[in-house]
Amino acid sequence: MNRIEARFEQLKQRGETAFIPFITAGDPDLAASEQVVLALAEAGADVIEFGVPFSDPVGDGPVIQEASMRALKHGITLKDVLGSVKRVREQSDVPILLFSYYNPILAYGVEQLAADMADAGADGLLCVDLPPEEGAEYKAALDAHGLCTVFLTAPTTTDARLAVVSERCTGFVYYVSQMGVTGERASVVADLEQQVSRIKRLTAKPVAVGFGISTPEHARHVAGIADGVVVGSALVRFIGAHGSDADLARQVHDFAKPLADAAKGR
Repeated sequence: MNRIEARFEQLKQRGETAFIPFITAGDPDLAASEQVVLALAEAGADVIEFGVPFSDPVGDGPVIQEASMRALKHGITLKDVLGSVKRVREQSDVPILLFSYYNPILAYGVEQLAADMADAGADGLLCVDLPPEEGAEYKAALDAHGLCTVFLTAPTTTDARLAVVSERCTGFVYYVSQMGVTGERASVVADLEQQVSRIKRLTAKPVAVGFGISTPEHARHVAGIADGVVVGSALVRFIGAHGSDADLARQVHDFAKPLADAAKGR
């Protein structure tokens, strides 16, 4: 059981929901994003999605696309992201889930990446555009190093495919609650409880919900339905607006804490 699995088990025993913030590694720079990870852990993050910058993030909306572009302008690579994880691990035991598209993974080498992730102290990988049906080599490499493999489901995912995703996910199942790309929304989708219930009938693994969750009110609502609440664009937008501030990490802590508290029903 790695850190992600252990954290969900602890939360289950306490009757709490995981708060899972997403940030882009290297935005505004590597040193700042490392401090932001630590600040998020202090604010109550249970798992942190650490996004690998990519030039063509087709599943992401403008806010996260722009964050990737800012990081790429600094020349941030997947190897740099692993270096960040290693430095964070010296100061915190917070579970870290890398978030990437398959191109950087393929260029790095799947087997080498799995070994280097384990060495750095990462806990798992969510590859946005790799279907589980085509990820046998990828999953075997991560499994061999005790790393979680997280795959996506959506409102259009059939029961038959949900069974496949559930079988190949470790850590948790990620439910994309709204069709389209990432981004803040005015409200949570109306059929969320029905959809999460459908997934839970087909898997015993935790289910985390993302896409469109941007306020404490959203987080509180989703926490009453799912096992995890993912907040990405709202947080990345905040970092983009305050990236040049000397006290960025403190500001992120103060922004994230109400979201974490809401996810935990506080």
